[in-house]
Amino acid sequence: MRELLPGTSASRGMALGRARLVQPSRYLVDTRPLGEDEVDAEIEKLHRALATARQELHELRGKLHGALAREVNEFIDAHSLLLDDQELLRGLDDLVRIGHYRAGAALKKQRDRLAKVFEAMDDPYLRSRKEDVDQVIGRVISALQRQTSREERKLAARVGEILIADTIAPADMAHLAGNGLLGVVTSSGSAYSHSAILARSLDLPMLVGTRDALSTIHDDDLILLDAERAETIVHPTAQDLARYRAWQREAAQEGRRLATLANAPTRTRDGLDIHLFANAEMPADLAMARARGADGVGLYRTEFLFLKHKGLPSEDEQFIAYRDLVLGMGGLPVTIRTLDLGADKADAAGLALRGEDNPALGVRGVRLSLRYPAVFTTQIRAILRAACYGPVRVLVPMVTQPDELIAVRTLFKLARQELKRENVDLPEKLPLGAMIEVPAAALNVRALLEHSDFLAIGTNDLAQYVLAADRGNDGLENIYNPLQPALLRLIAYVIAAGRRAGKPVSLCGEIGGDVNFTALLLALGLCEFSMHPSQILHVRDRLAALDRAELRRHAPRLLRAYTHEQVEELLAGIGG
Repeated sequence: MRELLPGTSASRGMALGRARLVQPSRYLVDTRPLGEDEVDAEIEKLHRALATARQELHELRGKLHGALAREVNEFIDAHSLLLDDQELLRGLDDLVRIGHYRAGAALKKQRDRLAKVFEAMDDPYLRSRKEDVDQVIGRVISALQRQTSREERKLAARVGEILIADTIAPADMAHLAGNGLLGVVTSSGSAYSHSAILARSLDLPMLVGTRDALSTIHDDDLILLDAERAETIVHPTAQDLARYRAWQREAAQEGRRLATLANAPTRTRDGLDIHLFANAEMPADLAMARARGADGVGLYRTEFLFLKHKGLPSEDEQFIAYRDLVLGMGGLPVTIRTLDLGADKADAAGLALRGEDNPALGVRGVRLSLRYPAVFTTQIRAILRAACYGPVRVLVPMVTQPDELIAVRTLFKLARQELKRENVDLPEKLPLGAMIEVPAAALNVRALLEHSDFLAIGTNDLAQYVLAADRGNDGLENIYNPLQPALLRLIAYVIAAGRRAGKPVSLCGEIGGDVNFTALLLALGLCEFSMHPSQILHVRDRLAALDRAELRRHAPRLLRAYTHEQVEELLAGIGG
């Protein structure tokens, strides 16, 4: 019988396939007390499951390559650390040995204990880490069940399947997408989570918040995932299937039409030229950016060089990567962001920092770089050497106050003097910009502009900090909304300040590549967008239908709104 399950669209599109449930009975475990003579065997079974889960993560890391690896490896590292946490492991052993819990029941008990601890935390970032605990414990329970049941299915993609889960880690999504996965439906999660962002970059349809998915859908059910209407249809009818086939034909036709825009100018309906840049970190990103007619690279992430292996990358290793980036863009401008790591990832990069209770508000970005001037100088030297091969700009992340930019400029000046003495070719000019993602930087932007040649607004973190809401926390969807008036006023203020100073301002956050926000950003005065290369043609097409002058006339009303609902209503009224 046909059933319709509503959700929230995290990545648009449609898919028809058979359901594959991830751990459909993940916490339906054997609760019978364990006999004394069974304890040792149960401990061994538990340890085997933990070892299997560790091995799976290790193998998964080895399979991930390209632009997804840096983003995904962060989560693999976090999950690996949890699996090696001595407090967690001792607690599990004690539950089996002393409490006579069976392995699955012990895992569930520890999961419930840790979930309560995380849920009680005041800090939204730490509260959101409960999802990591769920995913790690789920992985171990899955491994445990596979030891005893041949029917337990592996968490792996098969062509023609749609994944149904409570949540999905970015690492698993990246792996499954490479093996033919058609779409994802989760019972929880946020449209702004890392997994949702990854799904959009992969063009993988995804629904989140489909509350009854795991209880209603069964393995091998035929389902139609409709992320256009934000619904999942179980056992679709002939009428549903006809609608899906019609969508397929329209999508193919639309794809062919968008492909013709690859070499078209980016211009609004009233004739204003707009610059579309690409966010990138791997050669595949650069190839896609060139193929889709990007105006250059607006954000090149350098962290992957520091995270792809233990230890710090040498100056020559960095130079080669940056040089190839510049050459790969064939004379188009490239913006290289300096190292943007926090204490939670610094150790993996070979930088020792004491643990921080809240790394999102700790020593990260430029704060970390200035803490290690020798390491930072190595990166600066590599960038200076590469900048001789084409136009390069340098973007400094997590800037809070002007003295950080002054310190960075000093290091660049000293590195330039060193290289000059070594008779190394140097660029005549290297523009230095500040990334605006800290509220203090946005509010004090005029002071930063005294020491910046350009600005880039990082709305992902700026929104989190302004709204004090983790974007991955589905319990805060009513708060974490890019249409929140406080955030819009800050964005507009930064753009206006840059315009008055005669310095370019780009936006490189997730909303930059989301056509749902294009009209709004145009209304706020933005003329430079930076996004995942897969979104360039969509945004170019959207811009061609918009009258920038008309939208600008509505900006005062948008900025006077009190709530994000009012902003939505105003945008609907002006065709945004």
